[in-house]
Amino acid sequence: MIRVFRHYVPLPLLVLGIIEFAALILAAVLAWYGRLWQAGLPIETAFSFLPEVLTYAIVTYVVMLAVGLYQSQCYRSVRITALRLAVALAIDFVALSVIFFTFPGITTWRSVFVVAALLTYFSILTLRWIFSRLVGWHRFRRRVLVLGAGQRARRLQTMAGAPGAGFEVFRYVQMAPSEDDIEGAVPRESIGSLSSYMEMHNVEDVVVALQERRGSLPVSDLLHVRMSGFGVYDLSAFIEQQTGRVDLDSLNPSWLIFSDGFRSSRRTALVAKRLFDILASSLLLLLTAPILLITAVAIRLTSPGPIFYRQVRVGQFGEPFEVLKFRSMRVDAEKDGRPQWAQKGDPRVTTIGKIIRSSRIDEIPQIFNVLRGDMSFVGPRPERPFFVDELAKKIPFYNERHIVKPGITGWAQLNYPYGASEEDARHKLEFDLYYIKNYTIFLDLLILIQTVRVVLWQDGVR
Repeated sequence: MIRVFRHYVPLPLLVLGIIEFAALILAAVLAWYGRLWQAGLPIETAFSFLPEVLTYAIVTYVVMLAVGLYQSQCYRSVRITALRLAVALAIDFVALSVIFFTFPGITTWRSVFVVAALLTYFSILTLRWIFSRLVGWHRFRRRVLVLGAGQRARRLQTMAGAPGAGFEVFRYVQMAPSEDDIEGAVPRESIGSLSSYMEMHNVEDVVVALQERRGSLPVSDLLHVRMSGFGVYDLSAFIEQQTGRVDLDSLNPSWLIFSDGFRSSRRTALVAKRLFDILASSLLLLLTAPILLITAVAIRLTSPGPIFYRQVRVGQFGEPFEVLKFRSMRVDAEKDGRPQWAQKGDPRVTTIGKIIRSSRIDEIPQIFNVLRGDMSFVGPRPERPFFVDELAKKIPFYNERHIVKPGITGWAQLNYPYGASEEDARHKLEFDLYYIKNYTIFLDLLILIQTVRVVLWQDGVR
């Protein structure tokens, strides 16, 4: 994993991204040269159309990221990659047309874009085939030594066996006779110096996964390993890097207290986030005004009851507020007065409701909440007081998600399906804590861009 602006990015993903960005630039340059040669015009240097080339590469790359081309399932399926790449280039054409119209100083022939798009399509597919078949994702896996052979170590064994795992375990070291969950673990006394053992077997990092640290943590060994240039990781920190979530099962309060991060409440971060929310919400309200009007009319004509649905949710610092959404359910959806989790194929959803929920149009009115300051564009999804009270009793650290403003979209929404149970809420909290811990404007932008993928492919919709 490579840390970029406090966010962990898989090394193969970063390498592939750099290679593909270079391929986008090359595709645009070749398309320009081909058009000039075809028209019999003098072959200019690449610097003369550098703004157009960079605009094409940056916009195309952002669109590729937005439609989910950098998800792990795309690496394992040529069909999914080909489909999403085609969708990306179609969106790219619209986005570039708007940019070239808005900024007349940056323009290009339509034929240049067509050629560049074709070159992009086949070059990206070819690069990914080469990368997966000839280079192989396994070459980027970190080789780690695990101190521990109990249940905590078994969790790493399960993670290492999953498709797309970013690490492989060279050996499990049994640190106490009671740790016997891992078959084949070697006793600590049989390997001598840890640093020499790691150097001999090309191991990069040590992960401490002891069942009980008190009296069994090899402090002097770990200090020597660290001073020798190897990485030493606590189990919670290692899982955070590999999964993009804060693992509740291995978490303790002291790790939260002493680990880095949790800077989202700093004044500069708050001011920057609020300015972005005000500007973006004002612009989006203007752009989505036709959609708001059409949806309001459709709800009014097809279902009795109000157009908007107001519901009390828990906001920052636990303060309640009213969230605004388009009504997608019948007015008697909770006629017994008891809040209910949304279900897959929920019979309470109206015909228009199914459409606006699957396309996320029902969430658009929440932009008013953002403009008013109750919410932000990015943050943990706000929950109802009834569920917050229940979940806070059962899930540790649940109330910590309220340290920041709730959001329309968030890190949990990108990485976990729609939460409709206590177990789902627990998993989503792990992603919310990762977001709060590693917050930067960069992570906000990354989440906003990738939210397009959730809308397009309806990930987690109910």
